[in-house]
Amino acid sequence: MASFASVLIYDGECPYCSVAARALEELDDVGAISWYDEPAQRFLDAQFGATPFAMVLVDTDEGTVYADRAAAEELADRAGMPGIVGSLVRDNYETIARVVGLASGRGRDPDDYHDTYDLTDAAAGAYSALADAAVHRDITATG
Repeated sequence: MASFASVLIYDGECPYCSVAARALEELDDVGAISWYDEPAQRFLDAQFGATPFAMVLVDTDEGTVYADRAAAEELADRAGMPGIVGSLVRDNYETIARVVGLASGRGRDPDDYHDTYDLTDAAAGAYSALADAAVHRDITATG
């Protein structure tokens, strides 16, 4: 079992989640888990009181949860992608997510969660199971 200080929750049924999620391949300290996996569902419910269909980056060191657009931008920044890439991802996230969803046949748009949130106590309690279930780097191998 792997344990990470940061975990990305993403659409595991999407063959290429988004341009931003590819940044994960450059990061050694971030794990990934499919949105559809039970530990991801439990974490999201603990954090938001719901299970929003969104790409979520959880950082326990910072006590921060980044959702959709904010998650994409944070991943691009962490991967050292040029600022223009992060800006393009941030400014065009909804369009990218919609196009990727259509191309992959997902048939579902992300829910409207695009901000940075403080990690709740309940979600911090659910984090260990999330991190233990996460895999390293190659998100395409987990879907």
